[in-house]
Amino acid sequence: MYSGKKVVIVMPAYNASKTLKQTYDEIPFDIVDEVVLVDDASKDDTASVAHAIGINHINVHEKNKGYGGNQKSCYDMALSLGADIVIMVHPDYQYTPKLITAMTSIIGNDLYHVVLGSRILGKGALKGGMPFYKYFFNRMLTYSQNIIMNQKLSEYHTGYRAFSKEVLQKINYHANSDDFVFDNQMLAQICFAGYDIAEVTCPTKYFDDASSINFKRSAIYGLGVLKTSLQYRLQKWGLAKFSYLKN
Repeated sequence: MYSGKKVVIVMPAYNASKTLKQTYDEIPFDIVDEVVLVDDASKDDTASVAHAIGINHINVHEKNKGYGGNQKSCYDMALSLGADIVIMVHPDYQYTPKLITAMTSIIGNDLYHVVLGSRILGKGALKGGMPFYKYFFNRMLTYSQNIIMNQKLSEYHTGYRAFSKEVLQKINYHANSDDFVFDNQMLAQICFAGYDIAEVTCPTKYFDDASSINFKRSAIYGLGVLKTSLQYRLQKWGLAKFSYLKN
């Protein structure tokens, strides 16, 4: 626990057998109470590795539900375990779990309800091997989103995220897409609900076993991100209503 708050790590997993243990071994169990892993119908032995290394809370989807669908299961399980602080860590070892302590302290000390691990603050992204085209589109999308949504985040596209229980209970994450745009819809919901978002500098690693999406899916994701930002702005102006943005 941290300051009397239960800390639960959630891992949305897909074909993560090669990197899961390396990620798990860096989790600071002096403050982390539980680890949840949701295997989204992996084609490898991710679930078996999870059992072998001692993860007690494992959910295996019979059919692939997508990245967003995986997260929905993750957060549901964390809340059912009585989590006060929930931190999503990808088991592909692209983000180091060593930042869990810092992210937990920000929420645990009631400074912010949401913390993002940013690859863009500092020089972590390119230094860690992020392809330049991804870096470029990350920067362009983030710039556009900040203008449209009147926010000031360094990036909207990190998968390293921490939430208080209050936030997860307040927003309707089940109304979001099951695909990759889920992450941005969730941030739109959080901003719409009036929560401020903290960021910490996060080093990142790009290598063969790290998960990634191809250029075509990246383009589809980018269009979805801009659509989400525009929907947020239209609803803020009272010109339209979108069900997932309702409080």
